[in-house]
Amino acid sequence: MKTTQLDSIAEQVDDGVGDGVGALARLLGGRRFVALTGAGCSTESGIPDYRGNGRTGPRNPIQHDAYMRKPEVRRRYWARATIGWQRFRGARPNAAHHALAALEAAGHLAGVITQNVDRLHSQAGSRRVVELHGALADVRCLGCRRVEPREAVHERLLVANPGWLDVAGDVIRYAPDGDAELPAELVDGFQVVGCATCGDVLKPDVVFFGGSVAEPTLADAFALADEGATLVVIGSSLTVYSGYRFVKHARERGVAVAVINDGPTRADPIADLLLPARAGHALPSLARALGVAVA
Repeated sequence: MKTTQLDSIAEQVDDGVGDGVGALARLLGGRRFVALTGAGCSTESGIPDYRGNGRTGPRNPIQHDAYMRKPEVRRRYWARATIGWQRFRGARPNAAHHALAALEAAGHLAGVITQNVDRLHSQAGSRRVVELHGALADVRCLGCRRVEPREAVHERLLVANPGWLDVAGDVIRYAPDGDAELPAELVDGFQVVGCATCGDVLKPDVVFFGGSVAEPTLADAFALADEGATLVVIGSSLTVYSGYRFVKHARERGVAVAVINDGPTRADPIADLLLPARAGHALPSLARALGVAVA
């Protein structure tokens, strides 16, 4: 199919259903679609993304292999994440999340494949969500494999590090996915806690950079992707292959691909429709264009 570049949609979408949203509604053609969401779907909930506002990518991210092998890397993660969690857990679904939940309830959306780890889709009422990279709300023991709620681990970390929120709170800079930047001298004194059951090493139940998506999760995601007549990418630059693979899969199946993103994406050269807009503006407009009310 021919790619349609809708340069004027960024100006039109603020005042309701613009030409771009109408074009997307026509592309969907009354058939169910699948949403692939990224960090841009949650920025309007106050969660920073990796590549917006002049950022070109993650800054010194935690690497999977390093976390598994090095105690000092685990200390760095938990010291920073204990601060970041205070803000991250307070995020609430925005208009984009609510619109997707309404579109699913109305039968237009088969489900959501999300690269986000914030669980905001579920909070908004989405029923079928494949969390490609896991969720920060869960913490898994690498020994006994028990899953513990992040809230419980957070409370134990605060007990082990009294006054941490006050000491570190004055020097933080919040980062994506519940991270926060802290001086090394502060991190070095942080005490990490182990599994409440067996004492072994804990890891947030998410895929770090360099890690792999679990095969059962990947199978669920591809099964969901195959149910859509259109794949709509929302708020993702698709820089990492983890999400881009679903665009490739859609094209191999002859399925249309639409992109809603406030910036360029890896799929731009092959997408059928590009909608340069914020998810929180475009998705409620799309819902209205399809006759769906959003709470």
